[in-house]
Formats: sequence, C-alpha cells, structure tokens
Amino acid sequence: MKFKFLSFIFVLLIVLAGCSSDGGAEETTEIDFWFPVAVGGDVANIVDGIVEDFEEENPDIKVNAKYGGSYAETMTQVMASAQGGNSPELAVLFSIDLFTLLENDLIEEVTPLFDDEYLDDFYDGFMANSSIGDKVYSLPFQRSTIVLYYNKDAYKEAGLDPEAPPEDWDQLVEYGKKLTKNGGQDQWGLEIPSTGYQYWMFQALALQAGDNIMSEDGKEVYFDAPHAKKAMDFWLSLGQEHKIMPEGVIEWATVPSDFLSGKTAMMYHTTGNLTNVKNNADFDFGVSFLPANEQYGSPTGGGNIYLFKDLPEANKEAAIKFMKFLTEPERVAQWSIDTGYVATRESAYETDLLKEYVEEFPPALTAREQLEYADSELATYQSGEVQKIFNDQIQAVLTGQKSVDEGLEEAQEKATEVLEPFQE
Repeated sequence: MKFKFLSFIFVLLIVLAGCSSDGGAEETTEIDFWFPVAVGGDVANIVDGIVEDFEEENPDIKVNAKYGGSYAETMTQVMASAQGGNSPELAVLFSIDLFTLLENDLIEEVTPLFDDEYLDDFYDGFMANSSIGDKVYSLPFQRSTIVLYYNKDAYKEAGLDPEAPPEDWDQLVEYGKKLTKNGGQDQWGLEIPSTGYQYWMFQALALQAGDNIMSEDGKEVYFDAPHAKKAMDFWLSLGQEHKIMPEGVIEWATVPSDFLSGKTAMMYHTTGNLTNVKNNADFDFGVSFLPANEQYGSPTGGGNIYLFKDLPEANKEAAIKFMKFLTEPERVAQWSIDTGYVATRESAYETDLLKEYVEEFPPALTAREQLEYADSELATYQSGEVQKIFNDQIQAVLTGQKSVDEGLEEAQEKATEVLEPFQE
C-alpha cells in the first residue's frame, strides 16, 4: 500500500508539473497601443477589428487598444503616462511630434529593427517627417495630404464642367463666385477650416505661394516671409473680398458636414475623410489637387507609429510584431480603403485589393499622386507651443483682430523666442 501511495504521489507531481509548464506557455504578453481619430467615419471600430485579427494570429499577445481622442488629446495622455513611469509600448501620434518625443527621450530609433527593403517601400513624402538624416524613428501609418473636394452636381447647376476642377487660385475664386448662392445663405462656394489644424491649411497656401514655413531641422520658422504673407492675404481675401467663403472662424469638424449637406460646394480637407464622404454623399463628387499658384503644393499630415524606449524584451518583441502586422501591404491597402488615408507603402498599390478599388474609385489615387508636390508638415522643437502661437495669430487675422503683417510678424517673433534655446 505504501508503494502504491508513493507511486500515486509521484504521478500527481508529474501531472502538476505538466500543468505548470502548460500554464507558462499560455502566458500572454500585454502591450498598450494608443491611437487618435481626427476624421469622420468608424475608425475606432476598424482599429478594434485589426487588433482582433492580430490576436487571433498571435494568441500569446494581447493588445490593449486605447482610443485617445484627437491627436492633441492622445499626445497629452501618452506624455502623462510616460512621465508617470508607465509608457505605452506603441502609439500613433502626429508625425510632427517627433522632435518633442526625442527631446523627452521617449522613443526608440527603429532603423535597426527593420531592413532597408522594408523601410524603402514607404513613400519618401511620408518618411520626411519620420526620420532625421539616416535615422528612422517612426513608421508612417494614417497619413494624408490636403485635397479639394467638390460637388459635381453643384458644378453642373452653376454651368461649370464637373470634370474640370480649378487649377489655380484665380480659377478657384472664379468658380467660388459661381457656386456661392444668395451671399452664402443657401450655399458657399468654398470652405477652408480654420480651427484645430489652421497652420496645416496655411502651409498648403504657403507652399503654393513658393515655399514651406520651417527649416528641416525644426529650429527655425518663416511665418512672416513674403510667400507666407502672400498666402495669408489670399486666404483672408476669400471671405472678405471675394465673398465665396464665410468670414472668420470655420470649424474643422463641421466642414465635411457642410459639404455633405450642401452648405458648401467645395472644401479643403484631409484625404483621411475620403471614405466618410464617399459613404455619405448623396451627390456625385470629385477630388483633385489643391489649386496652384506659383506651384502645386500640400503638406503631408497624419500620424505615425512610435515605439517607446526601455521596454521589457518580450514587450518590445510583441510591439515590433504588431508594427509589422499594421504595415503589411494588404493591411495598409485595406486601411486606405476603409478610411481614405493614403496607403503609405508603394507595395500596397500593387495588391489586387487596392488595384481593384482605385479602378472602381479613381479619387482614391488623387492624394497619392499629389505627393509629388507635397512637403513636410510643420515640425519644430516645442511643436505644441509653436503651433499654438501660429494658430492663434492666423485666427486673429481671419477674425479681423490683426492685420496680416501684425499677425504673422507677432507669430514669427514669439516662435523665434521659443526656439532660441535650440539654436546652435
């Protein structure tokens, strides 16, 4: 009996050891992934679906997807978590947040983690805000340019060719006058948003007027340069002089709604709203390059995926695996279709998925083709403070509180003071 009892104990210990071993194999690595939503549509649910697909393929990894609100709100929450000693593994933040994240020593350089063939597949226009020199610090994800959306039905009614959007500033004004009804009470010709991302809209006009408004190293801005003043003069004239757009402040979030409801016949907005417009417009619409002045031009925009520093090795490996998953060509193609953002990898446009989509819906190619004329979004050290200075002055000019010269020169003076510590 004693022998049988000892044998039973021995077998029990083996079984328990086996259970313990199995339990270890089933342990999961959890990673936090913060992301913003800055456009219409159902982006949060799309992200949740991607996370589910990843976890199904990788049952040993759990991704805690955390919707942070707008880009600014997400950045605030991520910075608070990081400074509180609880950095996420990954976050989608503005591509232009790069200098701030580096300044706070929060992110990992990703160049050594991916091979050259993979990194070279991302469009150069998007990599400009993703790297400094030869060092890559983030992967382009939900990226965009600004495009012109126009109501083809309204064009026909106004006697305009619905297949011939305005090519330059003069035509934009000419078309806007024909499209404006009853002094804008029934329909405006154009709306350009001037909250949230007014610096971004300004950049488009400045690029069209000749040049960008900051240095590549993020240490200087050119807010009061001649081409910048020309851009501001033109923006102001659309409402004050030409009467084709509401005067004063126009909300970022309401412009797509105004376009969809027929309150405006044209709008400047991110291509990230393309799928939202496609799904909800009850009229035929077109998408084109922004009208040129001296040249075509639009800043790139949107968010990149950042990998945070000092992670446990298992978490870092899991995070890298998720980064690769998010940026696989097929998934990038589907993300572009679902949201309207530009597919950030050239190989995504070689997938059958995206080939078929752009054949059925050619406007999906407009933003990618405009990359030829695109330049970096406003990126500087102390970017939040610099952007606020500039945004406030743009609004002051648009609302008549300051002249173009006063507003832009004050913006230049204040931003230069903020950036002074970073001068060599």
